[in-house]
Amino acid sequence: MEEGDFWSDNDAAQEVIATCNQLKEWTVPYKEIKKRFEAAKEFLEEMEEGDDPELYKDLLQELNRVEKELENLEIKKMLSGELDNKNCYLTVNAGAGGTESCDWAQMLLRMYQKWAAKRGWKVELIEKLDGEVAGIKNATLHIMGAFAYGYCKGEKGVHRLVRISPFDSNARRHTSFVSVDITPEITDDIQVAIKPDEIRIDTFRSSGAGGQHVNTTDSAVRITHLPTGIVVACQGERSQLQNKETCLKMLRSKLYEKEVMEREEALSKMGGEKKEIAWGSQIRNYVFQPYTLVKDTRTKYEEGNIQEVMDGALDGFVNAYLKEFG
Repeated sequence: MEEGDFWSDNDAAQEVIATCNQLKEWTVPYKEIKKRFEAAKEFLEEMEEGDDPELYKDLLQELNRVEKELENLEIKKMLSGELDNKNCYLTVNAGAGGTESCDWAQMLLRMYQKWAAKRGWKVELIEKLDGEVAGIKNATLHIMGAFAYGYCKGEKGVHRLVRISPFDSNARRHTSFVSVDITPEITDDIQVAIKPDEIRIDTFRSSGAGGQHVNTTDSAVRITHLPTGIVVACQGERSQLQNKETCLKMLRSKLYEKEVMEREEALSKMGGEKKEIAWGSQIRNYVFQPYTLVKDTRTKYEEGNIQEVMDGALDGFVNAYLKEFG
């Protein structure tokens, strides 16, 4: 990068910068952790010469922080899959159960938005369909950040809620289901061919806020890939052309993910791999009544503070998943 002719080939330069930034994702945190650990080690040697409980307490707190950051770096090391370093699309779909399920979908959407904000990721709502009474029928987020897909992929599956429904006048307990889908966003260097005769494009009027233009024109777009049955939709942009481009990008991403998953599954079978993840099955239970508990059915990791989880405290579940399934 310091060479005089570095910018003579702009595309090559951008590629080098991207590689450099990916390397810094590993080297900068490692050097920082190493530096802090060595400082704590020197601090310990100084403490042995005296007896100060406050200094000892400060040292323990610093070592705990260093240990936590080291654990995060070790978990990040597990994100070595072909797609893990990509941005991603996260979609929530309400299941059977009407208003109750739509409300649960809205709660999960908020949970993921708050989690992404805690991680410093950029999030865009690119499509949302409101429920008839409350909540949402479905919504899609575009999540942009380092290793977004790698961290989000374990959220794919069915999320089950048990609570006393605020929509039931008899205050009975209800069970609701919402499915979450995660798709990596592929970059321009990955080519996925889509033939015009393999897709059906439908346009419709956008719903919700967005101003007069959004609500009075058929700017929203839905694309169906006929060979696979994959459907994508977008209404977040102001023009039909922009929504179509976003839809095509999402469709390419889903098709590429499908190809990668099929390839990995074939390799696993060849290698006699026993570990199996059923993506479409129930992965997590959220119980609000008669007690409060969130428990992952795959890793058995659980949290009792359900409000904290709904406010975006998902790292414990994500880390447990990555440790077990990598």
